Amino acid sequence: MTGIVCVSLFAVAHPRPFSKRAWYAGPVQGRVTVTGTVSNPLRTAGDDTTRPGATVRPAAADTAHARGLGDTTHRAPGDTTSRAQGDTTGRAADTTHRTPGDTTSRASGDSTHRLVLDSLAIPLAKDSLDAPISYAAEDSMVLDIPHKRVLLYDQATTDYKDLKLKSGIIVMDQTSQVLTALPAPGVDSNGLLLQRPEFTQKQDLVVSDSMKYNMKSKKGLSFNADGQEGEMFIHSQRSKKIDNNTFYAYNARFTTCDLDTPHFAFRAKRIKYISGKFAITGYTRPEFEGIPFPIGIPYGIFPLVDGQHSGLLPPAFTVNDQQGLGLTGLGYYKVISQNMDFLIKGNIYSYGSWELDLDPSYYVRYHYRGSVNFSVIDTKIAFKGDPDYQQSTNFNLQWAHTQDTKAHPGITFNSSVNLMTSKYNQYQTNYIGQVYQNQVQSSVAYTRTFTGTPFYFSAAFSQNQNTQQRLWNVSLPNLNFTMNTIYPFQKKDQVGTKKWYQNLGIGYNGSYQTLMSFYDTAFSFKQVLDTLQWGVHHTIPITLSLPSIFNHAVQIAPSVSYDETWFSRQLIKTWDNKNSKLDTTIYKGFFQQRQMTYGVSTSTALYGTFNFGNGYVKAIRHVIRPQIGFSYQPDLNKGAYYSVQIDTFTNGGTQQPDWGTYNKYAGGIFSPYSQGTFGGINFTLDNNLEMKVRNGKDTTGSNPYKKVKLIDNFGISTSYNLVADSFQLAPISLYARSNLFNKINFSGGATLSPYQTNAIGNQINKYVWSGHNFSVGRFVSGYVSASTTFESKKAKGQENVQDSLLNNKDLNNPNAMSDDQRELNYIRSNPAEFANFNIPWHLSLSYSLTISRQLNSNSVGYINRTTQSVNFNGDFNLTPNWKIIGSGTFSIDSYSFQFLQASIARNLHCWQMAINVTPLGYYRSFSITLSPKSGILRDLRINRTRSYYSNIPGY
Repeated sequence: MTGIVCVSLFAVAHPRPFSKRAWYAGPVQGRVTVTGTVSNPLRTAGDDTTRPGATVRPAAADTAHARGLGDTTHRAPGDTTSRAQGDTTGRAADTTHRTPGDTTSRASGDSTHRLVLDSLAIPLAKDSLDAPISYAAEDSMVLDIPHKRVLLYDQATTDYKDLKLKSGIIVMDQTSQVLTALPAPGVDSNGLLLQRPEFTQKQDLVVSDSMKYNMKSKKGLSFNADGQEGEMFIHSQRSKKIDNNTFYAYNARFTTCDLDTPHFAFRAKRIKYISGKFAITGYTRPEFEGIPFPIGIPYGIFPLVDGQHSGLLPPAFTVNDQQGLGLTGLGYYKVISQNMDFLIKGNIYSYGSWELDLDPSYYVRYHYRGSVNFSVIDTKIAFKGDPDYQQSTNFNLQWAHTQDTKAHPGITFNSSVNLMTSKYNQYQTNYIGQVYQNQVQSSVAYTRTFTGTPFYFSAAFSQNQNTQQRLWNVSLPNLNFTMNTIYPFQKKDQVGTKKWYQNLGIGYNGSYQTLMSFYDTAFSFKQVLDTLQWGVHHTIPITLSLPSIFNHAVQIAPSVSYDETWFSRQLIKTWDNKNSKLDTTIYKGFFQQRQMTYGVSTSTALYGTFNFGNGYVKAIRHVIRPQIGFSYQPDLNKGAYYSVQIDTFTNGGTQQPDWGTYNKYAGGIFSPYSQGTFGGINFTLDNNLEMKVRNGKDTTGSNPYKKVKLIDNFGISTSYNLVADSFQLAPISLYARSNLFNKINFSGGATLSPYQTNAIGNQINKYVWSGHNFSVGRFVSGYVSASTTFESKKAKGQENVQDSLLNNKDLNNPNAMSDDQRELNYIRSNPAEFANFNIPWHLSLSYSLTISRQLNSNSVGYINRTTQSVNFNGDFNLTPNWKIIGSGTFSIDSYSFQFLQASIARNLHCWQMAINVTPLGYYRSFSITLSPKSGILRDLRINRTRSYYSNIPGY
């Protein structure tokens, strides 16, 4: 019989068993359901429910559940029981089923033998299920009516709730409610069974040689089963499922290797698995390439929990030449609640050194998240009493807090605190590159925007620390109040074109800061109070946007600005003739300085295009954006500047004084105003250069050309003071920036002075281009930086773990959580453990050059300082499973490596080997690590590490 056959088996209490079998050949599918049955299966003496093909039908209300799709009543040949015309439920108008010849009549209204339409009153048989079973088979289906079984052959499948069974043969026994699955007869060319049973529940899949499953009790039994629990692959000779989450395995092998014959595994005679929690074993021993390891463990507990869970952190063995043998990373992680966890971790060495890290973190969804890290390092080099013995205790406190923007609209609170002793970076081992960082910054900020108003308020704390000079600068509090530009003459309901005066705007910004400076080697409250200073800065800008002129080609914008600054101290320098030195005296008090600026600016843009025809290069376009401003600034602070002798020099055999000009408020929180009156011209000329070339990827002609930027921008800026009696021309600034061919990032800039200098390096009022030696300017400072990255094509869908974390915004953010930052530092220090073999090669290069002309420490003469270095980071595959990785910084000034790290990575399928070497620098180390790739076995590693500090005397 071909086509689709649908069958319904009803779970009713039959007085006698079925007496026939039915065979359906060809593909079949259907739905067996047992919900909704006849309320009273008993019939009158004349009823025959056992005749061939007879079925007892459910009440009309339950017919849709009680029959398979397209189900019609199957009658045996000769069954002539009639139905009322138009009856679509498969029932006669008189639903009482009689045997032929039965003429027993019923009284009117007698419902003794009629079906009850109220399905809630239907008593279900003991073998009924609470959900339908959907089934299908490619070859055939057999209905074993006497034994109430259904047999499916070839690619048979059944679906029951969240369970899905697929096998060569499936037997459904309605009486016992047991599903039995067997493979198809025969084997394939490799001697493997055909169509092995596959049992799926939710995300768990078990493949076995045969299995049985009780749909009522939820228990099952399988033989030679292969399954997966998270990252764990499990094979057992026999397994028993006792509920939806728990099963037992006998003679089991479990591993994270996905091969049929795994590279490594753990063997145990008995295992209990609790899905999503853990696996508990008896005596367990590992095996490698099928060879058992002679030593095992008496029992094991393997976590299978996804996400956070508490537990011990196993240590790694290390050796340090100055600190001895050590255990690193020993600790405990505790999940306190869904919103908070805690990590305690430490290192200990045989010579007495130790390190302790306390890392609590917290997170409330849609509100805030944060973490705290407190680290103490007690370093002991050699033994006490030895001539090279050293002891140092250092600490580091970090606090990162980020508020969700949806928590309190208009209000934010963020923190990034990093406080440490000056030598902490030298002795920490989390990230080698941190050794070279000597600037540490912290900030805590609260901001509030007053919705519906132009007002904005912020309060902040900031700290800057130079670990090399051991100097701390602490600013607390920093208060800022801003009123955004308002337009007092602008109407709320504007109709028609605005008047020019309606664009007149006024704003305000007020800032209060306090600064304390001290050295941690000589810290005292007296020193803090002596260095304490405060300042207040007020700014009131007034702007006016006038209509464009010359057909909107030129914009004109006049402005007026009033500034006032309050200082808490004055610095007065005096020359000591007796000792020939410059003294500085500090006077504390309340001092004020004011400044007014008037100006008007105009800007436009000029476009020029040079066409080349129809070749590869279509055209080159040059855009020039000149901006000219006229401003006037009166000399309101003449009394703040004074001249003083700073040294003496010999000129023509006579001693002459060398004079310098200083401002009384130099070195304050806010910069002092410039000297003299300014009334002149500000000039900026910005340029952009781009090219239009043929688009080689266009095949339709819709986009034949594409734009390529040659230089993003380059330009020049300066100013000229018309009212000054000397030094009228300001220093000339040059700048350029480009991303050539979307491959090379380039930026550069320089500052040129238009004036000559005297014999001791001081500037004189004489242009450099005057005289016989023409020059466009005297070089003062400049910088050049360039970077590029080259790499082979990535495999589709593959992503480097290291790249994804390094590019993560949260990790690169100063407010990144401390645990994320530590993970990032570990990846940077151990790149071989996170190598991506899908990228055959990768190379990143960067170059930086900085030149500056600085005043000597004795304030006499200048010296040129040049700093240039090359940074590189790259890797390449020697073979598909071997990768070489290297990174470093080379100082061209000293012709030496400031930092160098090399690594070798070996892909071992389910394992990985990493060798990391740091041969140069302050902290030098060598490590080799062999570990599984799986996250649940990440702590099962073989590690060998040696390290030492390169600048310790005697080593």
